[in-house]
Amino acid sequence: MTPSDTSPAKVIGVLGAGTMGSGIAQLACRAGARTLLHDPIPAALQRGAERVRAGIAKEAEKGRVSAEQASAASARLEVADALEALAPCELVIEAAPELPELKRELYERLSAIVGEECVLATNTSSLPVTGIAAAATNPERVVGMHFFNPAPLMRLVEVIAGIRSGERALALADATGRAMGKTTIRATDGPGFLVNRCNRPFGLEALRLLGERIADVPTIDRIVRLGGGFRMGPFELSDLVGVDTGFDVSRSFYDLSFGEPRWRPSPIQARMVAAGLHGRKTGGGYYDYSGDAHRPPDPDRSRANPRFGQPARTAGAVVEGAGPLADALRALAGDGSAGDGGADHHSGARGSPGDGGAGEGSSPTIPGGSTPTIAVAGLGGTVAGEPFHAILPLALVEVTGDAGERAFGGLGLHTARVAPSPGGVLPRIVCQVINECAFALGEGVGSVEDIDTGMTLGMNYPRGPLSWGRALGFDNVLAVLDELWHAYREERFRTAPALRRLASDSGYSPPAV
Repeated sequence: MTPSDTSPAKVIGVLGAGTMGSGIAQLACRAGARTLLHDPIPAALQRGAERVRAGIAKEAEKGRVSAEQASAASARLEVADALEALAPCELVIEAAPELPELKRELYERLSAIVGEECVLATNTSSLPVTGIAAAATNPERVVGMHFFNPAPLMRLVEVIAGIRSGERALALADATGRAMGKTTIRATDGPGFLVNRCNRPFGLEALRLLGERIADVPTIDRIVRLGGGFRMGPFELSDLVGVDTGFDVSRSFYDLSFGEPRWRPSPIQARMVAAGLHGRKTGGGYYDYSGDAHRPPDPDRSRANPRFGQPARTAGAVVEGAGPLADALRALAGDGSAGDGGADHHSGARGSPGDGGAGEGSSPTIPGGSTPTIAVAGLGGTVAGEPFHAILPLALVEVTGDAGERAFGGLGLHTARVAPSPGGVLPRIVCQVINECAFALGEGVGSVEDIDTGMTLGMNYPRGPLSWGRALGFDNVLAVLDELWHAYREERFRTAPALRRLASDSGYSPPAV
């Protein structure tokens, strides 16, 4: 049985009436299912039911549904005072607190209440589905349905297979998720499932960069936003989620993996938690939230990307090297050979005069100096002997000195000053994310399509990491990781076998040791 020939559940129970449970119940009502909401705490149950109805009313106010549709959806909600009231359900979605003992007790009790065909789905984001399922009398009907917060708005649901989950149960969960208007992806059981696992390096690598003094918190976040197109930098995101929550998740990943070096928690997190700096909820974390905005606004990305509306201040540049980054810089400098497969990208051809620069026939210069020579190698290179790093889409360049600031600023690009280091900031973070995705791919946790879909819809990535890797060149990604490995000799920087296979298709040869 496959999702395409499986009907969604018509009677859905939601166990737990907190923020997540009430959001799932709202989706179930909107999907046309008779929805039974239960919570063992009467006051919590009442508040949850009120949230469901308020959420549906808000959708009507915003024109997402008609008044008639909203009224019908609200009428489908039933308050279930006792667990036994869930007996007629075809699917029960559990959204109880993340306590293993509590969940196992609930599944043991539910097994004796619902019918044999009823599918039991856990919304856990961190606990192994297989362990929860072991408490059920027939574990093959237990699956994971991981909704993302806020459930009514986020477009993704992960359907997770435990070791003993049956295809019928997975197909029903998949079909029900799609009936709720969600995009569903499949994942196998393991720490963080697919999306949260693949996102691990986004925060952990930023913490490592901070600890190594490669750049400070505002600089790292600015690079990630402007250079990578992310809505938030890793430290802003940590403050929003809660530094303490993030630390607990880090420790859970590390424990569940029996000490995987890629997932080792950061001592910086531990110090922040000990200091009571838990983020927005405490008024301070990596940023101060006690007064005005915690940072100045970024330039409007909608204006003439990639230059953000800034005219070039120099007529051109000499760009040496090959590959996507070299092509992008060459195009920005005005070299007509960009993208021409027959052009000699190692020739150092000078770019033609650009807007805002010297007139036609003038010698291209940068303020206070001569034409800059930008030597590109992979996802970085040098200007006047100074290292730089950048990633596509080209909008910001990480520089290590004045020559880089003059050269790239002259081309209308944003710059950020960082300390010299393998991979810089953004290439290092993105390449580590791509590497984690490749580990997940190689271990069969998810497909290429599900990984990219999950990261864009579940984590708001500007593009899928594996798609991004293809655009950057998997050979260039692997080169950054190999540089990190040779510099640190740490297991956290080892490359996924699947990534090395992907890179081999690009003609990559590992550097000699």
